[in-house]
Formats: sequence, structure tokens, C-alpha cells
Amino acid sequence: MKNLLLLFVLISSANVVAQQRGPTGGGASQITGKVTGIILDEKTKEPIPYATVVIKSPQDGETINGVITEADGSFKILNIKLGEYQLQISFVGYASLTQKIELTPKSPDVNLDNILLQTDTDVLDEVMVSGQREVVENKIDRIVYNAEQDVANAGGDASDVLRRAPLLSVDQDGNVSLRGSQNIQILINGKPSSMFGSSPGDALKMIPADQIKSVEVITSPSAKYDGEGTAGIINIITKKQTPQGFAGNVDITAGTRINREVVGLNAGAGRFGFNLNGSSFQSWPQTAITDFTQTTTDPNGDQSTINQYGGSESYRIGYFGNAGAFYDFNAYHSLSTSVRLRGFNSVNQGTNTVDSLFNENLIRSYDRFTDTESQNGGYEWSLDYVMKFPEQEGRELSASYKIDGNINDTQFKIEQDLNNIANNYENAINNNDGRNRENTIQLDYTHPLGEKLKLESGFKTIFRDISSGFNYEYRPSEGNNYLEDPDRTDVFYYNQDVYAGYISSQYNITKKLGMIAGVRYEFTDISGSFDEATERNFDGDTLQYENWLPSIILNQRFGKTSSVKLAYNRRISRPSLRNVNPYIQIGNVNNFTFGNPGLRPELSDNFELGYNTFVKGTSINLSAFYNLTSDVIQSITTRQETGAVTEFENIGTQQNIGSNLFVSTTLFKIWTIRGGINANYVISEGVVNGVLRENEALLFSGNLNSNIKLPYDITVDAFGFARPRQQTLQGFNPGFSIFGLGAKKQILDERGSIGISIIEPFQKRKPFISEIENENFYQRNAFEIPFRSFGINFSYKFGKLDYKARQRRSKISNDDQKGGDEGGQNF
Repeated sequence: MKNLLLLFVLISSANVVAQQRGPTGGGASQITGKVTGIILDEKTKEPIPYATVVIKSPQDGETINGVITEADGSFKILNIKLGEYQLQISFVGYASLTQKIELTPKSPDVNLDNILLQTDTDVLDEVMVSGQREVVENKIDRIVYNAEQDVANAGGDASDVLRRAPLLSVDQDGNVSLRGSQNIQILINGKPSSMFGSSPGDALKMIPADQIKSVEVITSPSAKYDGEGTAGIINIITKKQTPQGFAGNVDITAGTRINREVVGLNAGAGRFGFNLNGSSFQSWPQTAITDFTQTTTDPNGDQSTINQYGGSESYRIGYFGNAGAFYDFNAYHSLSTSVRLRGFNSVNQGTNTVDSLFNENLIRSYDRFTDTESQNGGYEWSLDYVMKFPEQEGRELSASYKIDGNINDTQFKIEQDLNNIANNYENAINNNDGRNRENTIQLDYTHPLGEKLKLESGFKTIFRDISSGFNYEYRPSEGNNYLEDPDRTDVFYYNQDVYAGYISSQYNITKKLGMIAGVRYEFTDISGSFDEATERNFDGDTLQYENWLPSIILNQRFGKTSSVKLAYNRRISRPSLRNVNPYIQIGNVNNFTFGNPGLRPELSDNFELGYNTFVKGTSINLSAFYNLTSDVIQSITTRQETGAVTEFENIGTQQNIGSNLFVSTTLFKIWTIRGGINANYVISEGVVNGVLRENEALLFSGNLNSNIKLPYDITVDAFGFARPRQQTLQGFNPGFSIFGLGAKKQILDERGSIGISIIEPFQKRKPFISEIENENFYQRNAFEIPFRSFGINFSYKFGKLDYKARQRRSKISNDDQKGGDEGGQNF
């Protein structure tokens, strides 16, 4: 904690220096005045809101200050030095007005009462200005994928959107990788969510693609971001709107795999506005085929083999909703809040045949029926206050609070009772009720020091309270009642408190050379306890750690369209709930899985060299990187008397050397092609069961997207993605690929659209295979699921909104567990 106090002194000193060096500090106090008035339409005498009022110097025309009128047409400009000025008023559809004003020591305040603007007769009755952002944008510390511009995203969910984003890969379970690593942090509107703690894949399925505005892939996070995510950060920006007026949207998708409904409402008046969005989805039942083999060789060379094969049927249903509101007290003080609710339920029922063999001779065979139900729900509430300083543009203080809760309840039912053989009998219920609650408090301060330097600092605390209640009940073969097994029944409590502070600076060394440099300090205090097995309790004295996390980014521009970036940062990945949960999963009778509460965090040093350019309609992003990660968290499978056991361990180190190329180009003004390829050479080293193991692999992945605009307001899109199998110390996990087509036509005067989508038209089902191999032990797991799907989407927008630029994103971003602003940082 002494280091945290040291960082506090550093940041406080820096802020004091910043305030002393500000343009208003250091001199004697001066009398200042204000300018007020009301802008009205000359004919109707109605107020004109959002008109621009600017005060300029009469000598050189330089802008001194300015505001936008309120809903009642009024304006107020404060802290104006005494003197003569030009007051200029302008608004679309009206002739500009300019008049002289003077603030004197005797009369420092100027009240202009009602100012009448004349209608500009040269303005057309209606002017429509339309534009479209690039689908992919390169910034100094991130790549931005503008998902709302991609027609193929209609009707999908967040996992579908991420599959089309540069540098990312998403497998069949929704697990996301960046440059070959799954050690990333996923944010929503700059904030983390406990919904990603236990099952990121299920969480992504809750978020409809129609609500996603863009995806930021942050490969070089600065010190202002939490230290979590050794490979980087993915920030999903939803379509938060700041309207004046009222409007809404309805989106309906029906298909052979999933159905989805989305409804949104947005409204605003003056300095107040709110938005409300809700969605639900339902999947049709789908059948999966499994084939599991496990072979053990004893010291005498005899082999025991277990084969488990069969099928299962599953379906899912879920909902997602959020509401937000903001209020601007004036141009310098604003308050915003948001609430998000989510739910996800799934059911899986299956029957498998289990064969036991000894030296390839069948010993016994029986059937095993399982019934799994999972309920996942949660809530989030955030409150943000922002204060801007009128005497200095860019100076800002913000305070934020967020509470985030997640519920994850799972129940396994097992039935196997055949041939009246005792070893074949098991009738049991296995439950796990998980609760995860986070409270976060954050304070951030930004202070420009002239035109070249900007200082940022802040503090943050996160309090995580997690509980996992698990129990195992069995029914004896001779009885009708279930009995509790005390050795497999308990409640585990896990507390993780994080205290952090940072100081970061942005400095324009020259007009074309910029730097972002800073350091972040994080102190973590962990404790855990059980209701019954108290001898397994532990406290923070055994799991306390502190980390200094430096970062630096250098960016050199060449000409107007090219730049080179060199970056270094240190990142941390703390174990999440799914890594530490001691609950034993028995979905597979021959492979028990559970977490490890004593896991240490991963630490990674990351280096990146990147090049961006834009040449004749073609955008190119090329980068090379090197990551060195220690205390890598990975699942390890070992053979024990009761069967195979899989648990998480800190296995050793991993090096990741690679490069990626991403290109986006437009041909004939109607055809956009974008795609990328990633190459990784991964070297893993660790100790498994006392034996040093090494594994190396050269991996390639990539994606390709094509978008064509045709006559009659028709757009056609095709996309493909492929990722190879992922190597581990013991073997490999499945690879993944996907191909799809989509088309959309604008209807109803462009207020509506109708589209179709086809996923994997040439492949009905997909197999996924993983293998594990140790000394005298081999395991292969293969499952196959349906993938071909057809869908139709209808979208309609109603109402009318006008927008003004504003920031409505919470400052809180708990990107700190294993498992920003939209514009990025520019010079």
C-alpha cells in the first residue's frame, strides 16, 4: 500500500503543477464579465435552440469563446475579459448576424435581451446531407470497425459482429481471440461487465448485432485503461443516441437456427434525453453428435479404454434490455445514468452409450442420460458526473459509480441404470448457484498544458464479491429419496478487491511525432473461504500482489495518410470466476472439471511495431508483435483413479511472435473488399505432473469480407473466416471456420429494409475435435453440430430526431479480469 500512497503523491503533485501552469493561474485576479441574450425568429418570435453564438476579437477575428443556445433560445457566456468584441450569431436556415459589444469596468455585463434572426431566402426548402464513415478506421492505439455500416450484421449477435472485425477470431463457443490469444478484456461502451465472467460466448449471444455501432480493437492500451487483458482490449460500442425529438426502431429476424426481436425508443428535449432498447431471441432445438475416447496405459503395457458416443438436443432463449438518460445542467456540468438487464436460459438433454474396454475387449456397456439446465441473468447500473472548466478547453473532471451483478445457476441431472449392475448405476443431481457482484468507484482528471501536452490521472477501486454454492445429491439404487453427499456440497466465497491509480501524458513532440506515456499501479487483495471445509480457507496474506504497469506509444506521421507506431506495455490477467470456481462439473462421467482458487495472475510484456497508410482508396494496416507471458493460466487434464480430472493451473511461460496484415479497398465506387491474415508462432513451456513439457506451433488465421452496392437500393455482402486449431501444452483445441452471404434492400422511403442471410450454404454440419496426450494417457473429444442456416430480417425506423455531439459513455471500464472512447487517441 506504500506504493499506492507514493503514486497518490505523484499524481497530486502533477495536478497541482498543471493547475499552476494553466492560463488562468499565477496572476492577480481580474474583473470579468458575461454576455447574455435570447435568440428569436424574426417573424414567428419563436426561440431558436442550438444556434451558435461566438465572441471574436475585432483585431484578427480570433474566436475568444462561444456557446450553443438552449431550448428556449437563451445563451450565457461567462468569464469574458473586459474589452471590445464582435458577437456573431448563426444557425442553418437563417442569415448570420454580427454586432459589436463592449465590456467595461463600470458595465462588465452585457444583456442583449431579444435578438431577432432573419430567414435566409437563399436556403432551399429542404437540404439533405448524407455521408458514410469508413467501415474500418485506423487510429494510434486501435482499429475501429464500424459495424453499423456492414449489412451482413443484420439479424446476428455480437459474436457474429466480432468475427468480421480486424485481428479477431471467434470460435464456435463464442470465445474471442486477438492475435491468437484469448487473454483479452471485453468492454461494453468502455465499461466491463460481469456477464463475461463465467461464459463469454453466452454473453455475446445476448447482445443483438443491430444494437452495435462499432467495435474498437485496442492493441496498445495506455495507462489510463485497467491493466487487464494481456493481448489487448475489445470495446463494443452500442448505438447510444443523444436526440432532440422522438424516434424508434423495430427489427425482426426469423431463421432456421434462431429468431430475434429488437425494439428501441429514443427521445430528447433541450438538455434532457433518454433511450430505451430491448431484445429477445429464441433458438430452434438442434441436435449435436458426440464421440469421446479415453485410453490409459499401465506400467505393464495393458490398455484401458472408454468410449462414449451419442447425441443431445439443446435450445436457448434470452433477453437483453437497457435504458439510459442524461441531463445537462449547463455547458459545463452534466449527469448521465444507465441501467442494463440481461437473461439467458439454455436446456440440453442427451443420451450417450458408454463402453469400457480392456486391451480392446469389451468389459461392459451402458447408457447415460443427462439433463442440463442453465439460467444466467444480471443487472448493471452506472452513474456519471462530468465537470468541464470554461476557462480552458479540454480540462475535465469526472466521477463515476457502477454496480454490476450476475447470477449463474446450473443443474445437472444424471440417470444410468441398466443391466442391474452396480457399477452402471448412478442417479444424481449436481447443482451450482453462482453470484457475482461488483462495486466500482472511479475519479479521472484531464488537464491540457498548452497545445502540445495533456496530462491525465485518476484513481479507481473495484470490490468483487463472488459466491459459488454447489451440492451433489444421489439416490441409492434401493431407495426413492435423494441423499446429500457432504464431501461434494459446500459454499465458496471469493473476494477480490483492486485499488489502482494512474498518470498518463500525451505529448506532441513535433507536428508529426506524438507520444502517449504513463504508468499504472494496481494493488490486489484476495480472500476466500468455505462454509464447511474451513481448512481450505485462505486470506489476502497469501494472495496479495501489487503491480506497476508502464506503457508508451510513439507515433510518427508521414505526409497526410501514413504513420508508423512503436508501442510497449505491461498487462495483467487476473483469474476469473470460471477459473477459480471449485465446483466439480460432471457432465461427462469420464472427465471431471473444476477451478483452482489459488491461481496467480498472468503478467505479459508486449511489444508492437505497426504501419498504416491510405493510398488511392486503399487502407493498409501492417504490424509485427512479440508477447512474453508468465504464469500462464491453462486447463490441465490428468488421469486419476476416479477418471480424468481437468483443472486450471499456472503452467509456465508462453511466447507469441507474429504479424498481421489488414487491407480495405473500394473498387468502382460500389465494391468494397476488406480482409486480413494473421500469423503466429507460439512457444509454450511448463511443468505438468512434475514433467517439463514444451509445445510449438505456427498458426495462421484470416478473414475476408466483400460488399457490393447494386441499383434499386440493394446491397450484397459475403464474408468468410478461418482459424486453425489452438495448441496447448498437452495437445490442441478445435479450429473454426465460417462462410456466409447476405443481401438487403431499402424500402418504405428508406425508413425500412428487408434482408436475407445464408450461413454455410455448402456445409450442413461442422465437426470440432480436441486432443490431449500425456505419458500413458490419451484423450480425444469430437462433437458435431448443425451450422447451415437461412434467415430473413425486417427493419423499420419511425419518428424524427436531430442530434448534437455529446459524450454519454461512462468513465468506468473495469478491464481487469481474464476472460475508451470512440475516437481513439490522435495527434
